[in-house]
Amino acid sequence: MKRLVSLTGCCGIVAALWTSETILPKGPVSKIQGDEAKILVGAGDIASCDDLAGAKATAKLLDSIPGATIFVAGDLAYPDGSADRFAFCYGPTWGRHKGRTRPSPGNHDFHAGGAGPYFDYFGAAAGDPQKGYYSYDLGSWHVIALNSNCSELPGGCEAGSSEEQWLRRDLASHPGACKLAYWHHPLFSSGGKHGNDIEMRAFWQDLYAAHADVVINGHDHDYERFAPQDPNGRLDYAHGIREFVAGTGGKNSHRIFGNPQPNSEVRNADTFGVLRLTLRPGRYEWQFIPVAGKSFTDAGAGDCH
Repeated sequence: MKRLVSLTGCCGIVAALWTSETILPKGPVSKIQGDEAKILVGAGDIASCDDLAGAKATAKLLDSIPGATIFVAGDLAYPDGSADRFAFCYGPTWGRHKGRTRPSPGNHDFHAGGAGPYFDYFGAAAGDPQKGYYSYDLGSWHVIALNSNCSELPGGCEAGSSEEQWLRRDLASHPGACKLAYWHHPLFSSGGKHGNDIEMRAFWQDLYAAHADVVINGHDHDYERFAPQDPNGRLDYAHGIREFVAGTGGKNSHRIFGNPQPNSEVRNADTFGVLRLTLRPGRYEWQFIPVAGKSFTDAGAGDCH
């Protein structure tokens, strides 16, 4: 049944709307007995050696979630993704969880040798270094890590490109699974620095056609949650994808928002933290966990298509 819901959080901008989604209260997401739950947690835009306070604080949050799979939505080591930056900036913070991390690259990771240090650092966990995209199963969910650095890829990210064709094949081979995808550049974003990136529409069209459920991005250094929508930004509770922008991993440059995009439900631009997804058969729950000393949070749940 649809109902009017409203989430509140310090220093965030919150929208009230009619929704068929279940919105959970603040605090830890409870486990439903008997469900096979898997935890996926992470963010984008992580470590810069000129100020590691944010990355250190978010890494402590990961310390408190043992056993979870960690995603990274690009821009791991600023400013240039060099070997030294991975060793001395990312390594001492999120790098201590390297063994359970499934990364995707951002534009800053490509500033050094075509992302060579990024691929060297993660090895096989980052996928084929000529591609930078891959997929894996997490419980009953199928998870896809894409490379949104279109200028670095043969054929870019457009329809018919190598990556887009691979995505279509990968989705077709998992027709019954709940699906989640993450990469760096968001198709939809209210961020004042970057905003919408229309080069991502082909990925969205494939995911939408395959009834995918969740997309997570970074790039804009903020947190934003969208209502389920189609690749053209139209509200669609029946078949739409819920997008999160979680560029909150610790890079020391929070940015103001521009004009809110349609279907933007929650926005915050002053809190580092991680996005935790509890993935269950047929269902997912989300929770934004802020770093110590901050109170903004966001939580809710939805069903797979």
